Amino acid sequence: MKILEIKVMKGPNYWSVRRHKLVVMLLDLEDLEQKPTDKIPGFLERIKNMFPTMFSHRCSEGVEGGFFTRVEEGTWMGHVIEHIALELQTLAGMETGFGRTRSTSKEGVYHVVFSYIEEEVGKATATASVEIARRLVEGEDFDINGFIQELREIREKVRLGPSTGSIVTEAIHRGIPWIRLNKNSLVQLGYGMNQRRIQATVASTTSNIAVEIACDKEDTKNLLEAAEVPVPRGRIIYTEEELEAAIKRIGYPVVLKPINGNHGRGATTNIKDWGSAQLAFEIAKKHSRAIICEKFITGYDFRLLVINYKFICAARRTPACVTGDGKSTLQQLIDAVNADPRRGYGHEKVLTQMKGDAVTEKILADKELTLDSIIPKGEELMLKPTANLSTGGTSTDVTDFVHPNNIFLAERIARIIGLDICGIDIMAPDLSTPLEENGGAVLEVNAAPGFRMHIEPSEGLARNVAEPVIDMLYPPGSSARIPIIGITGTNGKTTTTRLTAHLVKSMGHKVGFTTSDGVYIQNQMMMKGDCTGPISAEFVLKDPTVDFAVLECARGGILRAGLGFHRCDIGIVTNISADHLGLGGIDTVEQLARVKSVVVQSVMPEGFAILNADDDLVYKMREGLECHVAFFSCDPKSKRIKEHCSKNGIAAVYDEQTDMIYIQKGAWKIQIDKAHQIPLTQSGKALFNVMNIMPAVLAGLSPWIYRCGHPSGVTNIYS
Repeated sequence: MKILEIKVMKGPNYWSVRRHKLVVMLLDLEDLEQKPTDKIPGFLERIKNMFPTMFSHRCSEGVEGGFFTRVEEGTWMGHVIEHIALELQTLAGMETGFGRTRSTSKEGVYHVVFSYIEEEVGKATATASVEIARRLVEGEDFDINGFIQELREIREKVRLGPSTGSIVTEAIHRGIPWIRLNKNSLVQLGYGMNQRRIQATVASTTSNIAVEIACDKEDTKNLLEAAEVPVPRGRIIYTEEELEAAIKRIGYPVVLKPINGNHGRGATTNIKDWGSAQLAFEIAKKHSRAIICEKFITGYDFRLLVINYKFICAARRTPACVTGDGKSTLQQLIDAVNADPRRGYGHEKVLTQMKGDAVTEKILADKELTLDSIIPKGEELMLKPTANLSTGGTSTDVTDFVHPNNIFLAERIARIIGLDICGIDIMAPDLSTPLEENGGAVLEVNAAPGFRMHIEPSEGLARNVAEPVIDMLYPPGSSARIPIIGITGTNGKTTTTRLTAHLVKSMGHKVGFTTSDGVYIQNQMMMKGDCTGPISAEFVLKDPTVDFAVLECARGGILRAGLGFHRCDIGIVTNISADHLGLGGIDTVEQLARVKSVVVQSVMPEGFAILNADDDLVYKMREGLECHVAFFSCDPKSKRIKEHCSKNGIAAVYDEQTDMIYIQKGAWKIQIDKAHQIPLTQSGKALFNVMNIMPAVLAGLSPWIYRCGHPSGVTNIYS
């Protein structure tokens, strides 16, 4: 077998308009084309042994075990590879299940298509699936568990974190488009002028000075103390000598943390002796030159979340710990906790597996314990000094138990610091009584607070904390989108795109458009060359000066990666002809029409598909569309136009006898202009440009006519 090509779809595409994230692998089976699975001795037994969980794959049989039935009866290796790729991702914590395998015009060459969650994982899975299939054929071993761990590590490296991911998921649920702007957590929500940005849980609305204050523990503490907010006693230190002096003044137990740390990095709590203080000091120094030494407040560790200066929820956090049973070793207790199905690698599950580090070793050494020690029955042993979920800690939702005074305090703190997305860490016996009564204190205020403890608590009610973030970024009545017109076809795309963009600009919009000669932002060329693919479309949609996009969509870009947008308001198909066949697996005009139809299938329900009624393949695209449809034609006697308009439909028609272009809706006709008076038609001689003018006119007028009826007085949109 040989992989000829791997493509990654990121938007509506030839294989699926609704499933945007697909890997498309062109695979040559070579001699295996003559060997279906039932002709390979022992293949069924080997794949069952390697992937017993594939029993859940129903395949075309529609029942569990259906895939294994197909293997037993005989199926081709491309189909097997499709299922291997899907199962590998599922086993690595990325459950996905769409796939299809289709033959090409060349014998033994197949398109193997399967969905992915993370692009890098999808590509790695594609190549590995072919190798695994080869080894199954040859009867060779493959380290499945090792490879699955590799996929997990790739996923953790490239995925959005749980906080950013939750905001993106909420945006998707609301139909808000998004674009990842870097390999980390910088994300654009919305398009053009209506875009907002988030990075982790810092939003484009978040004050930079507020983030600076929150990151400086000394400034934060001084501001809160001046506002009569209860905070622990402490001081800033730089050297071990200053540490010793601070501890003498404050007294044990103490807390050490870097002055500009976050997410608990470099912090150590409940330090009770000089050796622990020295180790904690060295850990904190890795993150900051200046260290905060403050009194350790006893109680529980709570996190209060405030968004848009309103209290949202609260959680009690518990450090990674085990409880002894009097007979198991510490390592056995840790293994038992990690066996909890809710615990996984990184952020793949509700909880993260416990792992030891230098701090854990110090805790054990101080207690004269090792991993082989037996922990007495009922004794709880803390393995970490801080209660971060990423180090194996747990969280319990306590939102419903927070006293109104503490809610007021949290909202006031957010205002004092100026953070619109704010995590407040409090140490207190409980939150059901005011802090001033139970001796609790505010430990720190966090910019970019993690959401994981709230969206997936170990115990208690999960909170959709991404919802108020989106409410803040897009209040009721605001829009995240800008109008998008997608234009495709075989001929006339660029002319229609330019004309449409010009008409939209004349309406007062700030237009970005893409063509086969470049990308333009408000008529200024930004990129030169063939810019009709998804990267160019995304370039326009990322531009914050644009409030309207007109995008030429050629077959190459659609086949290479799909559309550069998920939905458009208007889709235009000019025509279909036998150009560029034989490229990218497209060998017939019917297949080419299917590629072009991706644009109109992506039109929103309230939008318009504008189709050439004189082209049979384009006219057929109306079938199954969920949006409104408008047609254009050079035949005023067209039965298709008459039937469409008899149902109150909209059409643009050119009457060669009268030389008039007009819009028709039902029985109404609106004259636009005589063709020979429009310069683009070269005195009416360039009929092909008349065909380009009509969809552009429809794009400008059809939505307005549809909403308002016949606009009396409209005679010439060029005047």
